Amino acid sequence: MSRGARVCSKRVRDSLIDGRNREHLPAGSRAPQTESAMRRPLFCCDHQEIELPEGHRFPMAKYRLLRLALERDGQYAMVQPRPATREEIEWVHDAAYVEAFLHGTLSAQAIRRIGFPWSESLVKRTLCSVGGTLAAAREALETSYGGVLAGGTHHAFRAEGSGFCVFNDIAVAAKWMLDPKHGGLERVAVVDCDVHQGDGTAQIFEDDARVFTLSLHGRKNFPFRKQRSRMDIELEDGTEDEEYLSDLGAAMDAALTWKPQAIFFQSGVDGLACDTLGRLALTHDGLRRRDRMVLSACREHGIPAVVTLGGGYGRPLEATVEAHANTFRTALDIFGEER
Repeated sequence: MSRGARVCSKRVRDSLIDGRNREHLPAGSRAPQTESAMRRPLFCCDHQEIELPEGHRFPMAKYRLLRLALERDGQYAMVQPRPATREEIEWVHDAAYVEAFLHGTLSAQAIRRIGFPWSESLVKRTLCSVGGTLAAAREALETSYGGVLAGGTHHAFRAEGSGFCVFNDIAVAAKWMLDPKHGGLERVAVVDCDVHQGDGTAQIFEDDARVFTLSLHGRKNFPFRKQRSRMDIELEDGTEDEEYLSDLGAAMDAALTWKPQAIFFQSGVDGLACDTLGRLALTHDGLRRRDRMVLSACREHGIPAVVTLGGGYGRPLEATVEAHANTFRTALDIFGEER
């Protein structure tokens, strides 16, 4: 475990109850029973489902299907996180933007850019998603690995949302890790493997020397106006497994040279060949090897890993669900099932 993780571990441990942080639990919930308390928690938000119009292209059903698939495995304890607070959101987002979103007063243009119609259900789900990544970050500093079946909303900028992303959960949780009153770390890396550039994350941390932003994405894909990450690897349409993994290996070497004390892994699976928005030609085996490359490096270097979801728009949807599930299965294989 890194020095930064040790700084935080006693603080986090002191707040645990029955193997969980109280803040992980929604109001009125009981702590998990002893039988499940030994299993690693996996934070999930599909109980807060966004109300979308019929025919909307975002595959909201994948979150529930993913949770059910991993529940059938019986190796994780599913935990509903508390929603993030406004104060936590404003660690990285403009207060006026946060106010307008929470109260439904964003302009029609701003709503179109996000891609979801505003609703109270969108507000609840968004806050839960950020809360889940915060909970996973706490878990990672305590036990080396934390995961959330949501998040990875990397297109959210400081003062606007975009591309199905309202608030940037990774940025909020990274700020928590870097705060001396919370995580107490000095260097954090973001390894973003979604096929679309993590433009919002890059913009939020463009002037923050404590954060190494790495994005491995399609050169010709959305967003069409790219931001500048600390390292951008641009892939051509049709890129296959071996080329992809070679580029990722070189990028991971650079990220590790920077000596991060925690890594956020945005594990989008929209690089699958069957993805309707991806344009790459990756296989399930290639994505499993990708996950193992990133997470094994974290394990071998004693770097706590926070794993979020990301994009995945495959047809059939079951292919996307399987790819997402494999990421969290790989994480258990590397970090162990028990805490």
